[in-house]
Amino acid sequence: MHIGIIADTHDNVAAIERATEIFEAEGVEIVIHCGDFIAPLMIDYFRQFELHGVLGNNDGDVANLQSAFDTLDGESELHGRFASLEFDGLSFAVLHGESKAEVEAITAGETFDFVCYGHHHERELSAEGRTTVLNPGAHVLPGSEADRTVAIVDTRSESVRFRSVDA
Repeated sequence: MHIGIIADTHDNVAAIERATEIFEAEGVEIVIHCGDFIAPLMIDYFRQFELHGVLGNNDGDVANLQSAFDTLDGESELHGRFASLEFDGLSFAVLHGESKAEVEAITAGETFDFVCYGHHHERELSAEGRTTVLNPGAHVLPGSEADRTVAIVDTRSESVRFRSVDA
């Protein structure tokens, strides 16, 4: 199974459209959003996928974000500030990650196969013990083109690939 990981879309419609095109082309079935959707209207762009999201520090309209999630089919869910998910036998901790110390503590516990977070607008792929730490990049504020990415997790090979939304 392919799982798309995205964060910090911050109402950037062009980036969201490009990301969903990439996810479709890659055969992604499930998308995990690590927070900072911003507007509830952004949720509809992910309608073709099972969507799991957490709230970021800029997701202030929680009631309407939840209402937007409620219109999605299947197992899609807005999980609040933290999600513990499992797909194909792999466990995922998902948070926005304002506190790097919190991300590091969850990682150090080696309870999860993947710790996925956003907020810092820089992509990351590292490992500590059995845990892979993944920040898919961001789609707001001028910054490095190298960080304007999404990630795709292949659950069979347990591998991660980044794809640029600018290309």
